[in-house]
Amino acid sequence: MSELRDTGERYEMDEEGLTSYADYRKTGDRLYIDYVFSPVPLRGTGASGRLMAALAADARAKDLKITPICGYAAAWLRRSHEFRDLVS
Repeated sequence: MSELRDTGERYEMDEEGLTSYADYRKTGDRLYIDYVFSPVPLRGTGASGRLMAALAADARAKDLKITPICGYAAAWLRRSHEFRDLVS
């Protein structure tokens, strides 16, 4: 697994030579998570959850609030005791 990369439009993480990603938009102090994707071989391995945890930690470090547009991101944040306070 690699570290989180922020391309300015997408957060990315590599595992097993494959890339999971989250497309986002940033406006002021708000991060809108539009879409979260993991390649089929990584599904069910927790790759998307690890991506979301790293993304949320980065958002907290940058003092950003998260508005999840993607259903997966919204569900993950609702279940997260550590990061649900970032949802706005």
